[in-house]
Amino acid sequence: MTQAEVGRLIDGNALSRQLRTDIALRAAALTRRGVRPGLAVILVGEDAASQVYVRNKVKACQDAGLYSVFEKYDTTLTQAELLSRINALNRDPAIHGILVQMPLPKHIDPHTVIETIATAKDVDGYSTLSAGELLTGSPGFNPCTPYGCMKLIASTGIVLRGKHAVVIGRSNTVGKPMALMLLQENATVTICHSATANLGQHTLQADVVVAAVGRRNVLTAGMVKPGAIVIDVGMNRDDEGKLCGDVDFAGVQKVAGFITPVPGGVGPMTITMLLVNTLEAAERVAAPL
Repeated sequence: MTQAEVGRLIDGNALSRQLRTDIALRAAALTRRGVRPGLAVILVGEDAASQVYVRNKVKACQDAGLYSVFEKYDTTLTQAELLSRINALNRDPAIHGILVQMPLPKHIDPHTVIETIATAKDVDGYSTLSAGELLTGSPGFNPCTPYGCMKLIASTGIVLRGKHAVVIGRSNTVGKPMALMLLQENATVTICHSATANLGQHTLQADVVVAAVGRRNVLTAGMVKPGAIVIDVGMNRDDEGKLCGDVDFAGVQKVAGFITPVPGGVGPMTITMLLVNTLEAAERVAAPL
């Protein structure tokens, strides 16, 4: 099997580096005008994966020339104390984006926390108002992971207008906003999920498949239309403990036209789009040239 006969890799690391170069230039230009883009990241508790994610986000900010604030709290932090801190950050003119790392301790309601973040600083794009802005096509912040997926698809050079896209997954953070973003690009969209009968019948018709259910091998080679774009959002572990996605990569790559690897596909793009959203939040409050 030659390289020409297998799906071309969509390199999320390479695209991320390219975008972060542009982010750094824009951030530097804004800083020279007296507005340095600022992101506040809050972590409550000792979740190991969350600590890694937060470190990566803070480092990415620093590397791109953004101002970052990292606040870590014990699980004893009350919901009222967390909401009070968020409200203080809402009022802080040096902070343009606020991110509260999930999951939170059980005594803190994540919905209440997300809704407390000012919409103008909701760079995760998770609030009800942000979701409504996406639904209606109003200016707002797109959730970072599906936003990154759209950039990965665009990097193939394939125009989505008139294409059939299948999204496997219906979460509020990936599946639903992913479908809406694809619709905005004039794709015809089908959303599949755990109750979908005959999943393969739907995916075989798709020019684009986005797998985002968190289950290994949900998409296999026999379920993919030859030449399709396959975006793998999944983050799982195989039998050997190695990181893998939702897609049977080895099999699907032989059928797909383009495919994202795990790791090195969607993951780096998620943090990059967080930087983009934070930068855009700062640009919106900066005085026009």
